[in-house]
Amino acid sequence: MRGLRGQFVRYVSLNMLGMAGLSCYILADTFFIAKGMGGDGLTALNLVLPVYSVINGLGLMIGMGGGTRYAISRKGSVFPSALALAAIPAVLFPLLGLFGSRPLAALLGAEGAVLDMAAEYLRVLLLFTPMFLLNNILVCFVRNDGEPRLSMAAMAVGSLSNIVLDYVYIFPCGMGMFGAALATGTAPVVGTLLLTPYLRGRTCGFSLRKGRARPAAWGDMALLGMPSLIGELSSGTVILVFNSLLLGLGGNTAVAAYGVVANCALVITALFTGVAQGVQPLISEAWGGGRPGEAARLIRWGSLLTVALAVLVYLLAAVWQTGPLVALFNEQGDPVLAALAEEGIRLYFLAFFFQGVNIVAATGFSAMEQGRRGFLVSLLRGLVLVIPGAVLMAELWGITGVWLASAAAEGLTLVPTLRWLFGEKKRKKSGNLEETP
Repeated sequence: MRGLRGQFVRYVSLNMLGMAGLSCYILADTFFIAKGMGGDGLTALNLVLPVYSVINGLGLMIGMGGGTRYAISRKGSVFPSALALAAIPAVLFPLLGLFGSRPLAALLGAEGAVLDMAAEYLRVLLLFTPMFLLNNILVCFVRNDGEPRLSMAAMAVGSLSNIVLDYVYIFPCGMGMFGAALATGTAPVVGTLLLTPYLRGRTCGFSLRKGRARPAAWGDMALLGMPSLIGELSSGTVILVFNSLLLGLGGNTAVAAYGVVANCALVITALFTGVAQGVQPLISEAWGGGRPGEAARLIRWGSLLTVALAVLVYLLAAVWQTGPLVALFNEQGDPVLAALAEEGIRLYFLAFFFQGVNIVAATGFSAMEQGRRGFLVSLLRGLVLVIPGAVLMAELWGITGVWLASAAAEGLTLVPTLRWLFGEKKRKKSGNLEETP
C-alpha cells in the first residue's frame, strides 16, 4: 500500500505541475492581451478559445486513448496507429487556417475590430495544429511509459516559453494578436523538441520501428480517449454558448468578464485534469495486471484530492477577495466589467466542488476499459446538462443564471458518478466495477 501511495503522489504531483504550467500559458495570453489590446483583444481571445479546445481535445483523445491502450497491452503498433490517426486533422486544420480563418471568426460571433483580431489569432493557431497534436501524443505516451518527470518537464518548459514569448512579441516587438498566437503555437514545438530524443533512448518502449499503424485500432483508441475529447469539446462549446448568452444579456463587456472568469477557472480545471491524467497510467497498469480493487482505490484517492483542492481554492478566494485578481485583466478599469467578473468568480467557482470528481472518474473509467461510463460522465457534465441548463437559467436569472449553470450541471452529473464509484464497493469488496450504467 505504501508503494502505491508513493507512486500516486509522484505521478499526480508531477502531472499537476505540468498541467498548471500548460494552463498558465493560456492565462498569460489573457493577461498580456488585456494589457496590450484592451477589452476588444480579450473578447477576441475568448471567442476563439473553442477552436483551441477542439485542437487540444483531439490531441488528448488520441494521446490518452493510445497511451491507455499502450499501458494495458504494451503493443508496438499503438504508437504508429496514434500518429496515423492524428495525421488527418494535422492536414485539414492548417488548410482551414489558411483559407477560412475570417469566416470562422465571424461564425464564432466576432465583428468589427474584434473580427480582425480573432481572425488573425485563428490563422496562426490552426497552422500550428500538427505540433499541438504531436506534443499531446508524445506527452501521454511518455507518461504511460513510466516517465512522468520528463512528461511534466516538457509541458512546463513549453508553457514557460509561451509566457516569455507572449511578453516579447506583444510589447517589445509590437506584434499584437499575431504575436500572442505565435507564442501559443511555439509552446508545443518546444515540448516536442524536449520529448523527441526519448524515442531514441534504450528505455523507450514505443517507437515507429516497433510496429505498423493499424487503422482498425482507431475506434478502440478513440473510445478510450473520448472523455478527454468530450471534456475539451464541452469546454469550447460551453464558452461558445455562454458567450452568445452573455452578448445578449450584457454585450461585449459581459463577454470580456467571462473571459476573465473562464481563464481563471481554466487553471483550477487544469489541476483536476492533472490529477486525472497523472493517475491514469497507474489505473491502467493495475487493471491490465488483474488488480481491479487497486484501480478503483486509485480513482477514489484522486477524487478526494480534487475535493480538497476545491475547498482550498474557495477558501483562498473568500479570504483574499477577487477584486485584485480581476484588476489584473481589467487594464481600462471598467467598473462594470469588474463587478461582473467578481460575481462570476464567486458563483462559477462553486462548480469545482463537483467538477474534479467527475473529471477523475471519467478518466478512471476509461483507464479500466469502461469507455461507456467515462463517455457518459463527460457527456452529461459537458454538454447534455450544462447547455440547456445555461439557457434556462439565463432566462430565469439573467447573468447570475449563466454563472451558476456549470455548478448545477456538475452537481447533477455527480449523482450517477458516485453511484458507479461507490455502489459496486458495497456489492463487491474486490472493487471490480462492472460496466452497467
